[in-house]
Amino acid sequence: MESSGAVVNFLLGWPRMHHLFALLCLVAVVYKFTILLVKRRAAFRSCEAFPGPPVHWLFGHLMELKKDGTELEKLRKWSEQYPCAYPLWFGPFICFLNIHDTEYVKTLLKSTEPKDDLVYRFITSWIGEGLLVSKGQRWFRHRRLLTPSFHYDVLKQYVKLMSDSAEIMLDKWESFAYTNQSFELFEQVSLMTLDSILKCAFSYNSNCQTEGGTNAYIKAVYELSDLVSLRLTTFPYHNDLIFYLSPHGFRYRKACRVAHSHTEEVIRKRKEALKEEKERERIQAKRNMDFLDILLSARDESQQGLSDEDLRAEVDTFMFEGHDTTTSGLAFILYCLACHPEHQKMCRDEIIDVLHGKDSIEWEDLNKIPYTTMCIKESLRLYPPVPGIGRKITKPMTFFDGRTLPVFNPLRFLPENVSKRSPHAYVPFSSGPRNCIGQKFAMNEMKVVTALTLKRYQLSEDPTCKPKIIPRLVLRSVNGIHIKIKPVDPQE
Repeated sequence: MESSGAVVNFLLGWPRMHHLFALLCLVAVVYKFTILLVKRRAAFRSCEAFPGPPVHWLFGHLMELKKDGTELEKLRKWSEQYPCAYPLWFGPFICFLNIHDTEYVKTLLKSTEPKDDLVYRFITSWIGEGLLVSKGQRWFRHRRLLTPSFHYDVLKQYVKLMSDSAEIMLDKWESFAYTNQSFELFEQVSLMTLDSILKCAFSYNSNCQTEGGTNAYIKAVYELSDLVSLRLTTFPYHNDLIFYLSPHGFRYRKACRVAHSHTEEVIRKRKEALKEEKERERIQAKRNMDFLDILLSARDESQQGLSDEDLRAEVDTFMFEGHDTTTSGLAFILYCLACHPEHQKMCRDEIIDVLHGKDSIEWEDLNKIPYTTMCIKESLRLYPPVPGIGRKITKPMTFFDGRTLPVFNPLRFLPENVSKRSPHAYVPFSSGPRNCIGQKFAMNEMKVVTALTLKRYQLSEDPTCKPKIIPRLVLRSVNGIHIKIKPVDPQE
C-alpha cells in the first residue's frame, strides 16, 4: 500500500514538475530576449553618429543582401552613398559598422582590439584556439613561437613543393587546352593548394589532385569549410543548440572528429620519431623541414614548447588559413589575367625572360617578376580572398575621412605610386599586430602558380559565364570561375 501511495504521489507531482520546467524555460527565454534587446539598443546608440541605408526592424539589411552574387556591388554602392562608414544589420540584433576608408582602417588595425568573435566562434571547435582566434598572452606567445616557421630560409624550401603541385594541375589542364571550351577552375585550384599545403605542413603526399575526394581527411576538410560557410549564412544556425541538433551540426561534428584524429595521428607519429636521437638529428639537419617539424622544436624563453592541443590547433589553423584563402586568391588572379590579355602578355614575357628556358621556377626568380607581382596585388585588391576584416571594439575609437575606386591597373603598385598613398589603402593580409603571419607563404605560392601557368597556357575569359561574387569565409563565386586556355605558342 505504501508503495502504491508513493507511485500515486509521484504521478500527481509530475504535472507540477512539468509546469515548473516550462516556467523555467519561459524565464530563460525572456531573460535571453531581454539581453538581446539591451544589446540592440546599445548598438543603435553606438552607431547613431553614422547614417546608413534604411533598416528593416526584423531582417535588418538581409533582404537587400541577396545570395546571388550582387552583395558586394550593393555594399560598394552604399559605400559611395555613405562616406567612411555605415552600419550593417544582420537580423534584429547583430550590427557591424562597415568601414571603407584608409584612415578608418588605419585607426582600427593599428589598435590592439580583439578579432570579432561572431564568425570565428563557428570555427573554434574545428581549428581550436590557434593563432587566428587566440588573444592576449596566449596569442603573443604563439606568435613568437610560430614566427620562425615563416622565415625566408624555411619558405625557400617550399617553392619546389609548390611547383610540383602546380605542374600536376597544369598537366590535368591539357585536356582543356585544345577544346576552346571554358572550364571551372576554382575546384581545380582548390585541390592544387590543398596538395601543396599538405606537403609543406606535413611532408604528406596526399595524391588528392589525382584521386579527388577519396581521402577521408581531405573530404573532412572540404566538408568543414562548406559547413562553416553554411552556418555563417544561415542565421538560425548562429544558435549553438539549434546547430548542434541539426543534421548539418551532426555532419560538422563527424568531420571534426576525422580531421582531428588525422592531425593527432600525424603529430603522434612525428613525436615518436623525434624521440630517437638519430632521427631527431636527421630531421633537424634535413634540407626540407616542414611546418610540423618547426612547431615541434619551437621553445619559448622558459624552454617550454607547445602542448599537444596547441600543436593540433596551429596545424589545423595553418590548413584552414592557407588552403581556402590561397585558392580564392589564385582563382581570381587567373581570371583577371584572362580578362586582361594585354597585362597577361606582359606577365608572360617577363616570366619567360626570367626563367631563361627553365621548366620550373626557383626561389631566386620570385623577386625578378615585378610586373607579375603587381598584377597579383591588383587582383587581390579587386577580389580580396578574405572580403572582410572584423574587430570587436571594447573602448571608444575616433576616426577620420577618405574615399577609393575599383579599376584593374597593376601600375598602381609601382614603388613610386605605392609611396604616395596610405599603406592602409590596401590590406589583403590585414595589417597591424594581427596581420597574417603566412602572407609571404601565400604570395610565394601565388607567384609560383601564376608564373608556371602563364608560361604554359594562354588564358581567355568566357564572356557567357561571368563570376557572381559572394563574400563568405573567403571570396567565392556562385557560379564558379570559368576561363578558356590554349597552349602558348613559342613563336609569339
